[in-house]
Amino acid sequence: MPIDKTKPSEALEGSEGFRANIEPILGLVDRCLRDQLNSEVDLVRSLGEHVFAKPGKRLRPILLMLSAELCGYKGPRRIQLAAAHELIHTATLLHDDVVDVSDLRRGQTAAHVLWGNRSAVLVGDFFYARASQMIVEDGELEIVGLFAKMIQMMSEGELLQLERSFDSDATESHYFAVIERKSAALLSAVCEIGAILGGVTRVERRYLADFGRQLGVAFQLRDDALDYSANSSDTGKPSFTDLREGKVTMPLLLALKRAAPGEHEKAIHLLKTAAQRSLSGKGEILTEGEIVPLRLLVENARGVEDTNRCATSYVDKARASLEPFPACAAKTALLEAAEFSVERSS
Repeated sequence: MPIDKTKPSEALEGSEGFRANIEPILGLVDRCLRDQLNSEVDLVRSLGEHVFAKPGKRLRPILLMLSAELCGYKGPRRIQLAAAHELIHTATLLHDDVVDVSDLRRGQTAAHVLWGNRSAVLVGDFFYARASQMIVEDGELEIVGLFAKMIQMMSEGELLQLERSFDSDATESHYFAVIERKSAALLSAVCEIGAILGGVTRVERRYLADFGRQLGVAFQLRDDALDYSANSSDTGKPSFTDLREGKVTMPLLLALKRAAPGEHEKAIHLLKTAAQRSLSGKGEILTEGEIVPLRLLVENARGVEDTNRCATSYVDKARASLEPFPACAAKTALLEAAEFSVERSS
């Protein structure tokens, strides 16, 4: 199917300008999401309504719908498929907050704090199951296979991250292995599904899958930089959350690599102490006083600035993946989404 070139390019303003031409259809995705809360179990609706009260950026459905439009498809299938993948993302957030013992999500109390760990995990499982059913209902076997592979990769990413909590020997190679699976796999999949809906060539599918993958890495790098630099009022969660949860992310990895011997030894000691406390389940894993030297280490080593620079390099790669596609409003919006991934403040 030829790529649609008929829609004129539109001016997109602001860091979230890429949303401008699809806000109406996002409303249909949100309606589809809320329809999935229909269940004989009251907990599904009450907990689900709480989670969807703060919808987040809706980046995944946006990318799927814009990728489909770029490839000439504007039909109704993209609504259900976009909603299914946002439901998967929501399920991962419910599970993540339990695993990471996070009390806040998007500026409001995390679901597991209000309903308990078991309820949050089980409703997350329900969302996984319902999303899988929606994918099967679509009936496209290639999409089913892509979806299954994505779930496998995301699970592997979570496990890779968990097994290296507070690991002072963590490497950049391991870090990228985690975010390629945990973050980039989902964005790559939604972009490729858009291409499948448009019926384009396998080469064009690979271009869009690669665009999503590079954007996903950039998005996570920016997230990890914001954990060390942003206000909690902007991000909706306390600063240094990743550090408190044992995630040795790029800013700290860069700082450890550049630290003077004495600073390096002190940081390693703090991480090992935190790891022992985490295993014992006793006391605060990292005190405020222990976070300060790690924060200063990252600050002095320019860990945040260079993580942001790395994120920008991945946006450049994402932008290059779209070069073969002709100019149109959907392409402009996808490029704007890539820029947003590294310019956002939350």
